[in-house]
Amino acid sequence: MRAKMGRNILRLAVLGCLLLQLPAARPALAHERPGRAGPGVAGTEVMPAPAGGNAIPPALPAATPGRRPEAGATTLPNLSETAGWPSPVADDAFYSFTLFDLLEFQRAPNLEAARWDVVGWYGGDTQRLWYKSEGRHNGARRSGETDLQILYGRLISPFVDLQAGYRYERRWERNSGRGRSFAVLGVQGLVPYGAELEAALFVSEDGDVSARATVAQNVLLTQRLILLPRFEVNAALQRAERFGVGQGVNDIEIGVRLRYEIRREFAPYVGVSWLRSFGQTAALRGAEGEDRSLLQVVAGIRMWF
Repeated sequence: MRAKMGRNILRLAVLGCLLLQLPAARPALAHERPGRAGPGVAGTEVMPAPAGGNAIPPALPAATPGRRPEAGATTLPNLSETAGWPSPVADDAFYSFTLFDLLEFQRAPNLEAARWDVVGWYGGDTQRLWYKSEGRHNGARRSGETDLQILYGRLISPFVDLQAGYRYERRWERNSGRGRSFAVLGVQGLVPYGAELEAALFVSEDGDVSARATVAQNVLLTQRLILLPRFEVNAALQRAERFGVGQGVNDIEIGVRLRYEIRREFAPYVGVSWLRSFGQTAALRGAEGEDRSLLQVVAGIRMWF
């Protein structure tokens, strides 16, 4: 019995000696890099566990005095040999835009006329050169009126431009015509509820002061069928008989046009427009054979580029 116990003790001693020769075992750490061997193997890199058990973020490259930081991998300078600050985003480029807001034929009992209202600009986001023209020509009577404006515009709020510049107005009948020049100060842009406002004050070369305001709003019936209510009013502080303008409110125009946008840039439309003159202006226009109140059917196209 004693001999058997002695052999067992000897076996346990030998086994203990063998176990002492093995490296100490430890649990794998979650933050060790994948593909790395355990302790005692060449190339092992063990990092201390951070507080909270989160992975240690990669170290940022050290800044070198006198050297610009390198641009991101997706910026344009990396397409060349020189790396530097990120490339510009071209937010100061110049663009142009022209809109034929009205280009129509008007029909009334005693009137057949062509009318246009064009506006455009060239410039950047905050400063632009504006050009505007509107007018009407009566082919039967060979008479009409037009004006041209050249304006400098500067953005004064996210959706409103302050404009100042020059306006030339001309009226003609048969083979005679007359014109005058104005200084212009006005605003143009979007007002609450998405309406488009254009208001201007005019001072003529003779010192006559007048004003005009136009409000319009696009009402989407569908994505392509759009209703456009439009209101315009003209007023003057002085009487100018040569141009059919009286003192006070001269006239108002209320119109509704329905357009279908075949493309966003091109849309035919139809509608009605009512023009009403007041006071001295109505009397002056009546003396020239024009109606004080005129209801017209209109058809035309709206386009921009």
